[in-house]
Formats: sequence, structure tokens, C-alpha cells
Amino acid sequence: MAHGLEAIDWRAPWLAGWRAVGEVVAGQVAAGDSVAHALNAFNMSGPRVPRTFVPQAELAQGVAYEQFIFDTHRVPTRDGLHDFFNGLAWLHFPRTKQRLNALQSAQIMQTGIRPVRGPARDALTVFDENAALLQAPDALWQALLEKDWMLVFGRLRPLWQSAQLIVFGHALQEKLVRPRKPMTAHVYRVQAPGLAWSDIDIWLADALQPEALAGKPFAHLPVLGVPGWWPDNEDPDFYADGTVFRAPRPNRDS
Repeated sequence: MAHGLEAIDWRAPWLAGWRAVGEVVAGQVAAGDSVAHALNAFNMSGPRVPRTFVPQAELAQGVAYEQFIFDTHRVPTRDGLHDFFNGLAWLHFPRTKQRLNALQSAQIMQTGIRPVRGPARDALTVFDENAALLQAPDALWQALLEKDWMLVFGRLRPLWQSAQLIVFGHALQEKLVRPRKPMTAHVYRVQAPGLAWSDIDIWLADALQPEALAGKPFAHLPVLGVPGWWPDNEDPDFYADGTVFRAPRPNRDS
């Protein structure tokens, strides 16, 4: 059984950077491997990720998932899309994932496990699960922050050709296996010195700070609006849907 991985369309543009590794790992799962075993097999054949993927059953009851990873250097992994994409994130962005895990563990140590996460831990979870990483010119980033959709996807549309958007969050990747127009990413601006994912990984692992993340430094982006990512967005009316491309909230201080 492929555990849902057979539904992945590797031709999807948002999977372009994940395809080379992802197809190999998914192929091993389709041949009968567990997701954890297939990820470990690739991990051993390439640059070593400082974590081992293990069956979910190794996570003891009552132990926080993030704390278990930090303490044991093992990532509990279920057979399914969610943990498959999480594993791909570890393989491609090992420094960033390690940094996120260290910050999550520190938050647990400070505040314990509560029904409601604090702002820093909540932001770390949002980043890990739903972030997209954007390298883009200033004008495009500012328009995105302001939710000026006609500017973002109209007059500034050519700037997307010089931008790079990486769907990082594994929950967002899972949802995009069955894409729907309202699917929205929390976009984090990357200002790494290069375009290579390894450069971004180094920069991001250093840049992620809990205080800054708690301030929610994200822009919101319905990802199927990205030029070239969905055929329907060639029609300008695609962006006129106010239930998806929402206007900014009024400033209560004004």
C-alpha cells in the first residue's frame, strides 16, 4: 500500500523542488516500505540528516512529540501523506527543521504542555505546518503584506518570474495533494544570499527567532493564485473572489 502517496501529482509546480527526492521515496513506499524506512534509506544514501525516522509506536504515551525528537534524535513517522512530507522537509531543510525543533522544545520546557499554546509556540507550529518561503523584490513583498491583490497579481505579475516561492509546511503540502482555491500559506520572507535551498536552509536556521515569530511576521497568500501554478488564474476574474482574496482588515488604531 502507498498510504495515499499515490495521489501525489509530481507535475504540480509547487512540488518542483521536492520531486527528485520525493518520487524516489514515494516509489519505495509503493513497493512496500514504510514511510520511515524509505526516508531512512534515502537519508543514508545522501547528505546525512541528524535525525532517524522511526515508527510512530516509539513515541511513548504522554511524551510530547517535539520533546521526543529533541531528546532522542528520532522522528516518529506514520504511514501517510502528512508525515511523508514532514520527512521530505527534514531531508531538504535539516538545519531549519532542527532549529524549529530546538525552539519548540525550549518552549515546552518553559511553559509545559497546555491546552492553548503561547504565541511563540503557536507561531513555530504555524511555520512548521503551513509556511511558504518567499524570495521576492521589495515591491512584490510589500504589496503582498498589504493584500493589494490587483497589484500583486496584476501590475506586479511579471515580478513573480524573479521570485522563488517554496511550500515548506508539510500540512500545506498534504492539503495541496487535492488543491482547492482557498488554500492559503503563511508566507515568510527569505533574504538568503543565494537561491539554492541549501543556502536558504543555512540562512533560515539562523534567522528564526521565537520573539520575532511571535509577532507573526507572515503575509497571507492563496497559493493557487501564484502565476503559473494554476490554469484558472490566467483570467483576472480569478482574483475577484473576495472570499479567498480577502481585503485587509481595517486598522483599529486609525
